[in-house]
Amino acid sequence: MISRVEIRELMNAILVRQGKNPVDDEQVTLRDIGFRSLDFSELALRVEKRIGRELIFDASILRGITSVADALDFFEEASRRA
Repeated sequence: MISRVEIRELMNAILVRQGKNPVDDEQVTLRDIGFRSLDFSELALRVEKRIGRELIFDASILRGITSVADALDFFEEASRRA
């Protein structure tokens, strides 16, 4: 399993690499911080690498992810199931 803090650190690493500011407000939307679907995919790969296994999740849940909090919740839950 991976902690919420670790997931946010991975997300911030992606943002900073792109020249964007790291995020600390979980209520901000992914759109507002410029976190795109490709970034989400990269974050998923980084989480998988960190936990050492593939994430298992229902793809329909992805449509409801709009905020940083939603993304962190998603990855926390998906890593528990992996």
